[in-house]
Amino acid sequence: MHSHCNSGELNIHAATIYFMDISSFFRKKSIAQILQSSAEKGGDAGHPSLSRHLRLVDLISLGIAAIVGAGIFSTIGVASSEGGPGVIFLFIFTAVACGFAAFAYAEFASMVPVAGSAYTYSYVAFGELIAWIIGWALIMEYAVGNVTVAVSWSDYFTGLLDSIRIGSLNGIHIPEWASIDYVSALRGFNVATAAIGTGKPFSDLDSFTQTACLAWQNAPVIGGLHIIADIPALAINILITWLVYTGIKESRNASNIMVGIKLSVILLVIGVGIFYVDTSNWNPFLPNGIGGVLGGVSAVFFAYIGFDALSTTVEECKNPSRDLPRGIMWAIIICTVLYILIALILTGIIKYDQLRVGDPLAFAFNKINLKWFSGIIAVSAVVAMTSVLLVFQIGQPRIWMSMSRDGLLPKHFSKIHPKYKTPSYATIITGLAVGIPTLFVPGDVILDLCSMGTLFAFVLVCGGVLKLQNTPGRPAGKFRTPYINGKFIMPLLLLTSAVLTFIYANEWLRGILTFSDWDSTAHNIPMILFIILTVVLTMFTYLKNLSLIPLLGMIFCAYMMAQIKLTSWLGFLIWLTIGLTLYFSYGYRKSKLISEDRRQNTGNREF
Repeated sequence: MHSHCNSGELNIHAATIYFMDISSFFRKKSIAQILQSSAEKGGDAGHPSLSRHLRLVDLISLGIAAIVGAGIFSTIGVASSEGGPGVIFLFIFTAVACGFAAFAYAEFASMVPVAGSAYTYSYVAFGELIAWIIGWALIMEYAVGNVTVAVSWSDYFTGLLDSIRIGSLNGIHIPEWASIDYVSALRGFNVATAAIGTGKPFSDLDSFTQTACLAWQNAPVIGGLHIIADIPALAINILITWLVYTGIKESRNASNIMVGIKLSVILLVIGVGIFYVDTSNWNPFLPNGIGGVLGGVSAVFFAYIGFDALSTTVEECKNPSRDLPRGIMWAIIICTVLYILIALILTGIIKYDQLRVGDPLAFAFNKINLKWFSGIIAVSAVVAMTSVLLVFQIGQPRIWMSMSRDGLLPKHFSKIHPKYKTPSYATIITGLAVGIPTLFVPGDVILDLCSMGTLFAFVLVCGGVLKLQNTPGRPAGKFRTPYINGKFIMPLLLLTSAVLTFIYANEWLRGILTFSDWDSTAHNIPMILFIILTVVLTMFTYLKNLSLIPLLGMIFCAYMMAQIKLTSWLGFLIWLTIGLTLYFSYGYRKSKLISEDRRQNTGNREF
């Protein structure tokens, strides 16, 4: 018997280990394993499981709470100014795209009734590495997205306080340095200083730059450090974190109350505004064509972000397999109808080109001398964004809890509070992850990054349904996406789209496919990738008889990703790189799916 191996045998052995390593990145969890893991009381036998309090009506309410926020009170104005009354087609387009993704979420939620949302679904369909990437992207959607919402909430709240007129009280003013982040204040001061240096009067600067400059100049200074912090944003984050920490029942009750308030105001806006509609303002209906309508896709999509957070509450639903799919669908349908009605009312009251303002609803009613209505709208806007913060703050800890159960994060993240029955540690960390950035990160910087993370998750969840479609012994839940064979429909849709693009958007197409200089080419990279993806998916559809609904979900969401600027794509890639570094340094080694043989092989190789 030989005491050593020859070099050929060593190479074969090394190659075998290498390929084992690659395959281990895509090790999957069966549904049975996931259900068992969730039954183990959050991964720690000393803690109870989550409590089930959510009914169908509560899920619909949470969905409306997540979707109806800044979109209907703010970004609808920007989208309407670009698309005119025809912006309703963009709401329909976005709702259809989200609806396709919602089918996929609903199917997975019925099949795998466990908290974790797209992270858990990807673990079943694609394996661990993709699941980690999705979990990391969802952090961007929920925690990072809440920074944007918290900053926006602060702007509305401070504006509301300033507008209070009761007796001798002429508004409550929060100092500029206490209602803005540090970076924005410093940037505004530098811009103002440069402009004044060229002879431009301070009064000619835009209002935000003036506010930022005053914040820097008037801020208290300790040891040379300007004390600047967005106190309202920090305060609402602390309040929401405390509410989510104390229980899902309390969060549900608060959400239901806030949804009732904002729905009442929206219906009042529609009921009153319809009498002031001038149909001549709807002509032209598409002033800037389809291009103008699609120009607001980023703003409108952000208005729909959040419905997927419902899937993180599945372990707190009384009947998740039945109610969660219904809750997701009804929330999207109700919100889309409200968005369309508000858009028609808004563009009917005043001309579309006057709507590029931060508070379009209040602006419109001021124009028709209903100024008393502006105060009601302002209060409702604050309530609406509070409810968005609440739902997002519910979602993030449950993602971390699921990742911790699988060993990809430290076990503290899966601890359940013995009294409140919530993921307590993860909730506190989520509060810190939102609160700290509000002190120094401008809200507009991460808006597109939030959309990128969400759309990326949507694409992979739809892809997961397609992958499981041809998997032998595929598990079945109570809800399944209706199967429509896309074998011939998808090629026909692609051919029709190509012909229409060539006829009506020939110049745009030439701009995409012309490689003149690096700047223009780099700008078109996301759209080029989208075109390649669409062609490849069409080929696979023809060969594999893929289901049309999840396929269209992938394509619609990928198209919206292609509308986001390249710099945000680069930022997203940097975020993913950070996440992968954490995975390979911790999660990969600690994963509960690693067998004892795998650990021994790793030890031998390191030796």
